[in-house]
Amino acid sequence: MLDASNKIIEARHVSKWYGAFKALNDISLSVHSGERIVICGPSGSGKSTLIRCFNRLEAHQEGEIAVNGIRLHNKMRNVMEVRKNVGMVFQHFNLFPHMTVLMNCMAGPMWINGVTETEARRIALKFLERVRIPEQANKYPVQLSGGQQQRVAIARSLCMEPAVMLFDEPTSALDPEMVSEVLDTMTGLAREGMTMVCVTHEMGFARAVADRVIFMDHGQIIEEAPPNAFFTNPQHERTKLFLRQILSH
Repeated sequence: MLDASNKIIEARHVSKWYGAFKALNDISLSVHSGERIVICGPSGSGKSTLIRCFNRLEAHQEGEIAVNGIRLHNKMRNVMEVRKNVGMVFQHFNLFPHMTVLMNCMAGPMWINGVTETEARRIALKFLERVRIPEQANKYPVQLSGGQQQRVAIARSLCMEPAVMLFDEPTSALDPEMVSEVLDTMTGLAREGMTMVCVTHEMGFARAVADRVIFMDHGQIIEEAPPNAFFTNPQHERTKLFLRQILSH
């Protein structure tokens, strides 16, 4: 059995296939409470697939995954219990277009956690304030910039008061001038001690906030190190090539 002591996420020997294609190959990774992990690597390396396995948006075929001590498997009750503890922010914002910003944030606490409308409103306004857009509460997503919509998506996840936040390339769909406002929000969360796993190519963010940087390629973890060691003294040739390519842009 997996040991959950102080570990928000623990994966052991996780593998996943899409047909004959092996997307994840014997991945083992632990994420401790308060830790900030950045996962990077080339397109198709398995980064997004891995974090999507952490809340069962993707099903793994081999190995074990536990989140907050709950083992993930095919029983839907366990999956729903895990998802209450995991906030997920995607590349695309996935906001409900027919709901105001405020209602997008209130929906989860009301529908999933069963809190009252009054309490849900209080929670929603608290986290909209936290991401610095309380004045947008009564607008609809289409009225916001991409950066503002992504901050609403972050606030919506925070309203569920998750044990861990997963970010799947949260800035890659944004215009360059909007990237910094989202990264600033994420940096603030990291400094407040939020447990975070971030798939991103934003290496400045990785340097600033990560406790560990993980490099993946071909469905495997190739290298794992604190930011200073990762950027100044990478050990693997594949990591060195990746860093040269990404840092030259």
